[in-house]
Amino acid sequence: MKKVISCLTLMALSTSLAMAQDPVVSTKYTADPAPYVHGDTIYLYTTHDEDDAEGFKMFDWLLYTSTDMVNWTDHGAVASLDDFKWYEGKNGAWAEEVIERNGKWYMYCPIHGHGIGVLVSDSPYGPFRDPIGHPLVWQREHWEDIDPTILIDDDGQAYMFWGNPHLYVALLNDDMISLKSDAMRMHGTPEHYQEGPWAWKKDGKYYLGFAATCCPEGLGYAMSENPLGPYTFRGYLMAPTDRTRGNHPGIIQYKGKWYGFGLNYDLKNITVKEHKERRSVGAFNVVYRADGTIEESPYFKDVKVEQIENFNPYRPRIEAETMAWGFGLKTVKRGIEDIYVTDVDNGEYILLRGVDFGSRKISRFTASCAATTGGKIELHIDSPDGKLIGSLKVTPTGGDESFREFAGSIKNPQGVHDLYLVFKGATGKKLLNFDYWNIK
Repeated sequence: MKKVISCLTLMALSTSLAMAQDPVVSTKYTADPAPYVHGDTIYLYTTHDEDDAEGFKMFDWLLYTSTDMVNWTDHGAVASLDDFKWYEGKNGAWAEEVIERNGKWYMYCPIHGHGIGVLVSDSPYGPFRDPIGHPLVWQREHWEDIDPTILIDDDGQAYMFWGNPHLYVALLNDDMISLKSDAMRMHGTPEHYQEGPWAWKKDGKYYLGFAATCCPEGLGYAMSENPLGPYTFRGYLMAPTDRTRGNHPGIIQYKGKWYGFGLNYDLKNITVKEHKERRSVGAFNVVYRADGTIEESPYFKDVKVEQIENFNPYRPRIEAETMAWGFGLKTVKRGIEDIYVTDVDNGEYILLRGVDFGSRKISRFTASCAATTGGKIELHIDSPDGKLIGSLKVTPTGGDESFREFAGSIKNPQGVHDLYLVFKGATGKKLLNFDYWNIK
């Protein structure tokens, strides 16, 4: 993302975003959301549009996690095209889905024009490996094998749906890496279906969400009494709008509520008005009627997803890449797990929503940083220029990856507040890299 907005514009942007639903991720361009709930955590896998993309320029798959639906932790790329040794191309990491079964995590990855591959890992964070060494599905007579979605029914049978512009289905074996049936084109593809199916089940009814009614694409859905259909179009999760183009749904139930994810261009539109394939994942509430049909949601910017629980700031280590918003910042991954925030300019900030400081006595704010230039991290509440509750100074460490801890002071503001970690320093210079922080 190019840095082309001023600090004053950042402040105005913060005010406007407070009244609208932000994209889930602000440090990268993300698309094709594939949320999965395991334990008390949402694992949100996405595709990744490169910062300089004009058309589709997609090399890897990313992961973000959350326990409150508004603050998300970046885990970087967990798989890439390089994990498929049988694919020699350099582009085409399209809309994946990840599901856990029997302690293994399975990632179903379409590679446009080369079928659908599968990767497996012992952990949701990877590393993922290719267990079969060839596509799981590849109908070579056409290029319709994209956008897989997996449904494991109550009886344990797993189904994979996919396809553009036709809808296909196959039964999976219990090993999740081989087919129990041939690929079958479904008769009676739901009205308005385009691509990007997402399968789920609720109260004995089967649902397919999908990108609908091109172009622009909204999010439609269909219902059936049988996993193999026929599926009948029942309306829109979110209607087509000129504010977006392509789309892709992901639907989950989490902590007693239902949520939908899709994609838009709202992040790109902050600085780039002409169309480019630089998309962003957004979230919305899913509300069912008594008959199982779903109320249509307004557009992403016109809804508000409430924070499920307050953020605990007294964890021993809070990763800098955990945030609700951080426009202009970037993240870098080192190794399997280590992520840090970089590309830090004067006036930029990390926002955490709903931080519960409680009433305990605190005085010390510590941050792990590396810096050639250096700068200052200020802690403000409720807005980027709100009440100052703490700060620390970061001096040069001898290199951009020479991390060490810096200590500063903090005074408890009492209660629940939005927290802004605001970066201050020389204008026009990259100030520091930021790994983690804590308060006590």
